[in-house]
Amino acid sequence: MLLKVCCQPPINPRRRRATADGFCEMYSNKFGRLLFGLRGLKVSPVSGAIQRSEVRGFSSGAAVWRQRRAACAEMQQTRSASHTTVDPGEVKRFQLMANKWWDEEGDFAALHAMNDLRVPFVRDNLLNVQRERHPGQPLAGLRILDVGCGGGLLTEPLGRLGATVLGIDPVEDSIRIAQLHSSHDPDLRDRVSYRACTLEELSGDGEAKQEEQTETQFDAIVASEVVEHLADLETFAICCSHVLKPGGSLFITTINKTNLSYALAIVAAEQLLRIVPRGTHDWEKFVSPVELERLLESNGFLVQSVQGMLYNPLSGAWSWTNTTAINYALHAVKQDVGAEDRNGPDGDQCEPTHS
Repeated sequence: MLLKVCCQPPINPRRRRATADGFCEMYSNKFGRLLFGLRGLKVSPVSGAIQRSEVRGFSSGAAVWRQRRAACAEMQQTRSASHTTVDPGEVKRFQLMANKWWDEEGDFAALHAMNDLRVPFVRDNLLNVQRERHPGQPLAGLRILDVGCGGGLLTEPLGRLGATVLGIDPVEDSIRIAQLHSSHDPDLRDRVSYRACTLEELSGDGEAKQEEQTETQFDAIVASEVVEHLADLETFAICCSHVLKPGGSLFITTINKTNLSYALAIVAAEQLLRIVPRGTHDWEKFVSPVELERLLESNGFLVQSVQGMLYNPLSGAWSWTNTTAINYALHAVKQDVGAEDRNGPDGDQCEPTHS
């Protein structure tokens, strides 16, 4: 079972004493006073390679999965008209930043650096389930959807690995920048494409073409640093399930909802160090790994792994860590109901790993 992550509202860091000592060693004296003030924050991280001995929610067999799938399809139809993943305030904010996507030293520098972790995270997990091998282009033959692609910072490297990638974003200026940047690389012209739309609009298009559903579904979906900006996570999960092939992978990177994430991702990163513009994040929209896993599993996904990530503002580099108290990456797989039917309700299930 996942360890409980502290998700209490932000508290005055002077009220409690020392639990963040491990982070202090990573920063110089320039940030010493800041981190010393944060030592009073109480954090209960998810850590360590936790292997679960049983999988929640899958003991009731194929009949439950069929009911769940039908319910999700019905919910998709009823929610699509009135629910949206788009927050107008977020769209306006990123509209103003659209011309900065490819400035590697600017507001999106941390996202550029994150590619050192998130690209291998996607690649290696897909290779674990990919039967064919393509030297030099390991993801050849796979269709990937990049949700909230922005200027294409993650879309392009996935295309260079051989995948056919569609990047979508509701901010038209970001899509324009992404298209312009990718046009300078001839190798990407047949692999990478962009569309200014929402995930629910893309999902609705696929539903309107039921006879072509296999062709319109994707082998993988990536939503990196996106879910903390969405208006409706339930709609997001439903739409992801709809456009993803059975057995397909969903990759998410986001920010946990802890006292420490508030202190570092908002107070430090936005207000003190100005790593990202002030107002980029809303702590109330942050989501814990436990909450996100529960949401995904209720919509037909099985979480395979959760891994902590840590950004060092001095080096500008990301690294994997054994705590998910701040940032984390998640890999989930859409359950194949057909395979469940073939295996029977008591068929073996794989066990997710959390680290």
